[in-house]
Amino acid sequence: MIAGGRQSRAPSASLGSLPASSPAVGRLFSALQALKRKKRYEKQLAQIDGTLSTIEFQREALENANTNTEVLKNMGYAAKAMKAAHDNMDIDKVDELMQDIADQQELAEEISTAISKPVGFGEEFDEDELMAELEELEQEELDKNLLEISGPETVPLPNVPSISLPSKPTKKKEEEDDDMKELENWAGSM
Repeated sequence: MIAGGRQSRAPSASLGSLPASSPAVGRLFSALQALKRKKRYEKQLAQIDGTLSTIEFQREALENANTNTEVLKNMGYAAKAMKAAHDNMDIDKVDELMQDIADQQELAEEISTAISKPVGFGEEFDEDELMAELEELEQEELDKNLLEISGPETVPLPNVPSISLPSKPTKKKEEEDDDMKELENWAGSM
């Protein structure tokens, strides 16, 4: 019996009728030995491959751990540097500084406005008065344009006839009266 539960057959049993001293039995035995060595080598190769995979995995895990350690260490340095930079700063001081800057900008704007005002004539004009005068001038111009008549100024009128017109014929008036009476009679009969 071979380990693993299989039965081993002797080389002579598998060759059947060959004599035990035959060269064929020797070759068979050598082939079986070579096959066993091959199986052992394959098993060792699989074990070595598994070991190498485990070592590679552990090497990568160590590299990741070292990288994480370096990152964490650098983050600590950055936090300390930021803290040191902010130690000299106070939020109240920053607010006060920003207010001073805003005040100085406002002062600069006032100075710029004062410098840009015209001097020498001493005349200051009220904007509302100027706008009222401008609107008045515009209204006068509009009124003037509306009153002008486009086209010729004098239109020739027809002459009054110098002859007297004939009076209306009475006969026609009588016919109209008869027609009206007839119409009234018709309307009344309905």
